[in-house]
Parts: sequence; C-alpha cells; structure tokens
Amino acid sequence: MEKKILADYMDAMELIKETEEDIQKLKKRRKTVIQTNVKGSNPNFPYQAQHFRTIGTTFTYQDDRNLRLEEKLLEQRKENAEKIKQQVEEWLLTVPIRMQRIIKYKIFEGMTWDRVAAKIGRRATGDNVRKEFERFMKKN
Repeated sequence: MEKKILADYMDAMELIKETEEDIQKLKKRRKTVIQTNVKGSNPNFPYQAQHFRTIGTTFTYQDDRNLRLEEKLLEQRKENAEKIKQQVEEWLLTVPIRMQRIIKYKIFEGMTWDRVAAKIGRRATGDNVRKEFERFMKKN
C-alpha cells in the first residue's frame, strides 16, 4: 500500500461528504413547488368570478430526467469513493496496531508529528514517530 492511497482515502472521505450534500441539493430542487392563485369564472351564464389555487413545479419532464441522471451519476461517484475507503480500511487492519494509530493521527486527523508522538506516548518524539512511519511506508 502506497502513501498515495492514504491521500486518496482522505479525498474519498471528503468526496463522500460533498456528494451526499450534492444529492440532497438535487432532491430539494426536485421537491420545489410553486403555488399561485388565478382568477376565472364559470363558462356559462351567470358568470361568477372565482379564485383558483394552482400548484406545480418549475421544471419540465426533460429537467426531471436530467436531475435523475445527475443523481444517478452522483450515486456512482459516492460508491466509487466508498470502495476506496473500504480498501484502505481493509489494508489498515493488516498493519501493526502502533502504525494504525500513527496513520490515524497523522494522515486521517492531520496532526503534527509532535502531537502524534504525544498521543502515542511511551517517550516517543516527533522525529522518532516520523522515521518509524517513513520506514514502514518504504518497506510496504
């Protein structure tokens, strides 16, 4: 597993969040309903003025098809990002526990090496943890 895949994991996590937000926006757009009142009368004598309430959407059938297609593409993007996430998480289970913690703190949470060392404890220093991580990544 390369360091690049860990960066891909972070991008995949962000992409999942952004895609879910985009899907929610699309669903909200499809649910947009406009209401208005119109005047009319009976077509026969005696003509009586009446008010009617109309409700509808602002988009056409073609717009709805486009929204559904766009939503489908967003769902596919989300699935691909989730596959990357799952691959990294499966790989992470094969890594020693100490390295799992280092990767979690440094890569996933973006901590500094000194902060990672403080979380690891046991007299670890930022440089020691960084070198341990670099040796591990070189070996794998």
